[in-house]
Amino acid sequence: MKEDRSLLEILAVSAKLGVTSFGGPIAHLGYFHNEYIRRRKWLNEQDYADIVALCQFLPGPASSQVGIAIGVIRAGMLGGLIAWLGFTLPSVIALVLFALLLQGFDIGSAGWIHGLKIVAVAIVVQAILGMGQKLAPDRNRATIAVLVAAVSILWQTASSQVLLIGIAGIVGMLLYKNATVPNTASLHVPISRSMAILCLSVFFKLLILLPVLRPIVQVEWLSLFDSFYRSGSLVFGGGHVVLPMLEREVVPTGWISKSDFLAGYGAAQAVPGPLFTFAAYLGTMISGVKGAVIATTAIFLPAYLLVVGALPFWQTLRQSAKVQGALIGINAAVVGILLAALYNPLWTTAILAPVDFVLAAILFLMLVFWKLPPWIVVISGAIGGILIS
Repeated sequence: MKEDRSLLEILAVSAKLGVTSFGGPIAHLGYFHNEYIRRRKWLNEQDYADIVALCQFLPGPASSQVGIAIGVIRAGMLGGLIAWLGFTLPSVIALVLFALLLQGFDIGSAGWIHGLKIVAVAIVVQAILGMGQKLAPDRNRATIAVLVAAVSILWQTASSQVLLIGIAGIVGMLLYKNATVPNTASLHVPISRSMAILCLSVFFKLLILLPVLRPIVQVEWLSLFDSFYRSGSLVFGGGHVVLPMLEREVVPTGWISKSDFLAGYGAAQAVPGPLFTFAAYLGTMISGVKGAVIATTAIFLPAYLLVVGALPFWQTLRQSAKVQGALIGINAAVVGILLAALYNPLWTTAILAPVDFVLAAILFLMLVFWKLPPWIVVISGAIGGILIS
């Protein structure tokens, strides 16, 4: 009974966060800190800082992974699943409904859809500036970022990003082999190392086997699961970086048009919760509600497996200078990948005339300098798209 009450409490708190957490991953971490640490005191400040550091280290949606980790520490593996479900479901429902609306009406070329594309440009520019200042502030890291952007633009394949991230990790390991290693207390985790190893094993087996099985089996649900699972497994740097990875999985295959893809990405900025729920919109556009369930499950499953698999080993990982150096290189590459996505597909599809650039500049001003909530910027962009169309 006590465990049931704990799970229900986790569900209630995480669902509240899922409905109210606007503003992207960094804002989400602030909401989590206020709710989980300050109000409920489920963890102390040091443990929370350790969890945030771990989830920044892992690929995948950082804020969702923090929520999963807190749920795991609070009530085991089921607690992590419940915490993810509560935080994710509200935005999944909203984006599924939006996708069904687009499918039900022929409004793909409407002015407000073009406005949403321009919103996406402004938001990604903001993300690049913020991430660039933090992750590529010096000559070496800026060079990595620009080189990765250049190669990504000139060599646009799904595999290119994976290769570039791997190379950047090796370069970072060499350039920053004397990276500062944090000295922190050990984080208590109620998960055995054998269970952690099992989860990591499942993660890597799926990552390797799904692309092998895909051309052999040739069924849509497996192809969907493979595309979204790989995207969730290989995205470093948070929600915005999933944009180019997903675009190369779903647009060239003909599953969804570039126009509908960018419209959904713009709409995803208006809902609370993790940006990775953009997968629910894409899944719905590809294969209805069934597609939404497959895509959402597949893109978040790596995050769950990695958090559970890494938590018991986190202290060891943090003490490795080579791991820290590789992460520095990978983070710089992430900035480059996002910079390439700003050009294609965002800029080439949304900024078609001088008036489009003017609207993008105004939306950027609202985001960065007026600091208006993203949902207000999204609505303003949609209205602006109607006015200029």
